[in-house]
Amino acid sequence: MAFMEGRLLALREGVVYVLAPDGWARLGRERPSTAVWIEREAAEDWCEAEGWDLHLLDAVPVPGSL
Repeated sequence: MAFMEGRLLALREGVVYVLAPDGWARLGRERPSTAVWIEREAAEDWCEAEGWDLHLLDAVPVPGSL
């Protein structure tokens, strides 16, 4: 997981996704230069603070499924 300017990013099988109001959206293969890698626990803390469902962290799409 990574964090960028108030947005949560996830990397799965070489593809970067951003957590959007309607779920995960594909960004591409390059992580934005301002993104900072964070651990799962920090991502969970962020979700709780922002009111996001923690189950979203386990719902990052598999490339090609979007």
